[in-house]
Amino acid sequence: MPRFDDAFFATLVELFRWRRDVRRFRPDPVPPVLVEELLHLADLAPSVGNAQPWRFVLVDDAALRRRVREHFLAVNARALAGYRGERAALYARLKLEGLDRAPVQIAVFCDETTKQGHGLGRPTMPETLVWSVVLAIGQLWLAARARGLGLGWVSILEPETVRALLAVPAGWRFVAWLCLGRPEEEHLDPELERAGWQTRTPLSARILRR
Repeated sequence: MPRFDDAFFATLVELFRWRRDVRRFRPDPVPPVLVEELLHLADLAPSVGNAQPWRFVLVDDAALRRRVREHFLAVNARALAGYRGERAALYARLKLEGLDRAPVQIAVFCDETTKQGHGLGRPTMPETLVWSVVLAIGQLWLAARARGLGLGWVSILEPETVRALLAVPAGWRFVAWLCLGRPEEEHLDPELERAGWQTRTPLSARILRR
């Protein structure tokens, strides 16, 4: 069994703190072998019933990327219309995606039709299949940071539109569009906090005892 000493734990804490949602990327290419290494690490994530329901679609086609970004701009404009006053002005200034510059873009799906895992744990909580995919994304996020890369999750997209654009199999549920690359800038604090959108709040407000 490995032994993780205090020095390792301190480094791990630093990794957690520096894991940021990156939206500003340098266009430098990321070696395919590094992307494959990161996906292998994501594949080590736990999953309900050992189902491994994550499906990674590497989107290299420039025309597809352009259509996804056009879709984002349309959906984002509708989201902006839902705000008023100063909050709307602030929203309009936010950088919410890296679709224009991120060298690697990955659409992540959950295969809800998978037979792997034999349904263990899912009759009572079927959503654990999607949660397993989210765990894999979190693992990918940390692995990328450890390799000097940044990752950003673009959530302002309509799942059915993305599914149609990528022509994935029926039964695959869209979970995330990820932008991956070298960060243009480094910050310890979340960008949304720095921009004045929302500060972090104390953990004590989110712990209950029974």
